[in-house]
Amino acid sequence: MRTSIPPVIPANRYVVGLIGEGIQESLTPPMHEAEAGALGLDYEYRIFDLIELGRPATDVGAILVEARDAGFAAMNITHPCKQLVLDLVDELDTDAANLRAVNLVVFTDGRLVGRNTDWMGYRDGLIAGLPGASFDDVVQFGCGGAGAATAYALLSHGARQLRLADVDPAKADDLAGRMAALFPSQVVSTVAPHDLPRAVAAATGVVNATPLGMAHHPGVAFDLELLRPGAWVSDVVYRPLETELLRQAVHRGHPVLHGGLMAVGQACASLHIITGREPDRERMQRHFRVLISAEEQSGRGKGER
Repeated sequence: MRTSIPPVIPANRYVVGLIGEGIQESLTPPMHEAEAGALGLDYEYRIFDLIELGRPATDVGAILVEARDAGFAAMNITHPCKQLVLDLVDELDTDAANLRAVNLVVFTDGRLVGRNTDWMGYRDGLIAGLPGASFDDVVQFGCGGAGAATAYALLSHGARQLRLADVDPAKADDLAGRMAALFPSQVVSTVAPHDLPRAVAAATGVVNATPLGMAHHPGVAFDLELLRPGAWVSDVVYRPLETELLRQAVHRGHPVLHGGLMAVGQACASLHIITGREPDRERMQRHFRVLISAEEQSGRGKGER
C-alpha cells in the first residue's frame, strides 16, 4: 500500500509550476495567477527554468516528483521536456498519447497524470475567432510540436481535408501518417513544394505553424497573393501578436486568427483542469493583451512563439 506524502502546502491553496528552458519571460504564470485571483482562488505559479537551475532536461522527472512531494497541484511542461515526460508519468490521457507530447502534469492521488492542452487552446481559438469559417480544405505550414497540436485541433474541429507542408519532408510525412490513422474519415496528406501554390490557391484556410514571423525569424510562409477571396489565415506566433503574415492578410481583407488565442486557450484549459473552476476566457484574453502590450513597449519577450 502506497504511503501518502504529508503535504507542505495547505490543501486549499494551489501551487503550480512551469518546467522548461529560457522561460523567465513566460506569460503563463501571470495569466494563471490573475485569473485564479479573479475566481477567488489562493493560487501561486512558480517558474522552474532548467537553465537558471543548472539542471538538464533529463531531470524533469525528478523535478516532477519533488513538486508532487511538496504538495504542488500540477506542473506545466514546455520545451524541451514535452516528449521526455511521456515515459515518466503514471498515466496519459488520450490526447497526450495521440500527440506524443505532454504540456500539463496533474498530481492526482500521488499519481502523475499527463495531459495536453495545446491542441485545446487552438481548437477553442478556431471556435471563438473564426465563427462560420469553412474547414473544407486547409493547408498547414509546419509539422513540429506546434504543428502537431494545430493539425489535431483542426481535424477534431471537423476539417474535411488537411494538407501538410514542412521544410523537412520527413516531418510532414510522419505527422500526416499519424493524423490519418487517428482521423480515418478525413483526408490528410502532404504537399510537395512545387504543388504548394496550387494548394494554397484552393484552400479555404491556411495555417502558419512555423517560427516564421517571430522577431528573430522574419518572413511569411507563403505568398498571400495566391489566396482565394474569403480564405482565412491563422498564425501560431504571438510575439509579435500582429505578424507580417497577419498584417498582409488583414490588408487584403482575409479573416485572421492570431496566435494569442491559442496561448490563452491552453492556459485557460490548464487552469480549468487544475482547479475544476471555469475561467473567464474573454477576461484572460484582455489580460493577455495587456501583458503583450507591456512587452512591446519595453522591448521584451521577442524570442518566443
